[in-house]
Amino acid sequence: MKHYSAAQTAECLPFASLVDALAVAVQDYANGAIICPERTVIGAPEGTGLLMAMPCASPDILVTKLLTICPDNAGTSRPTIQGQVTCADAKTGELLFSLDGPTVTMRRTAGISMLGIRLLARKPVHKVLIIGTGAQASAHCAALASLYPQTTVFVRGRTPERAKDFCEQHQALPLDLRPAAPQDTRFDVIITVTPSKACLYNEQPTPDSLIIGVGAFRPDMIEVGPRAVHASQLYVDDPIGAPSEAGDLLQAGVDWSHVRSLASALHTPPSLERAVFFKSVGCAAWDLAACRVVRTNPA
Repeated sequence: MKHYSAAQTAECLPFASLVDALAVAVQDYANGAIICPERTVIGAPEGTGLLMAMPCASPDILVTKLLTICPDNAGTSRPTIQGQVTCADAKTGELLFSLDGPTVTMRRTAGISMLGIRLLARKPVHKVLIIGTGAQASAHCAALASLYPQTTVFVRGRTPERAKDFCEQHQALPLDLRPAAPQDTRFDVIITVTPSKACLYNEQPTPDSLIIGVGAFRPDMIEVGPRAVHASQLYVDDPIGAPSEAGDLLQAGVDWSHVRSLASALHTPPSLERAVFFKSVGCAAWDLAACRVVRTNPA
């Protein structure tokens, strides 16, 4: 079985191919051709360490992501999140390869956001606001640079200094990166990528706005506030996991019968009369999509 490093994993997952594979996986998941149970999370009996297991199966491959999450590693030489994604042939059981787990998570999460833009944006993407300056902000900038080069990307951080530093660190990307200023208020796409427990964006969206919420993956987290949520058409990437994980929607008290799956947008675009809020919580089916890309074009 071949093992791919973090750098090799990123190289094997170009965003153009990954987004195409994600579109197929979204449809397969909706049709029941991908089996993806809810993730299992186990805490260590002592300490703060967590073990997360995410299995997934399709007619062609069997995929499992195994991650360890150790908050106590913050500020040390050890990463907070470590792990692998393993891929096996569904017919023979042969273990084919393993990928770096955190890298797969970053790229497929950004890829799902890009698929959301492809399916839900109402107009060409020229101005994007990214709220956050962490790893997912970096992954989303890399995805935008690959698929929407020359886009103007405004960055809002916890402090203006953080936003400025982030833009300087990523200045080599083919984007017009700049810290967001208070007068910057009109954007084609707003993407939130933080683990915040306090609302970060709660503006009244214009009908042509697309808001993508990525970071709030627990009920106690919130990035996009009720004002923006209730003014928007609602979509989620995973209709199974979202009702227990999508903090923005849960705290807004949404009627889940009005929440559509991203798969539905593959065939029926959203109305032009209201803004769109796309909530991404992630699932193992998107890891499977990444493995399909690598299996088709191995490095």
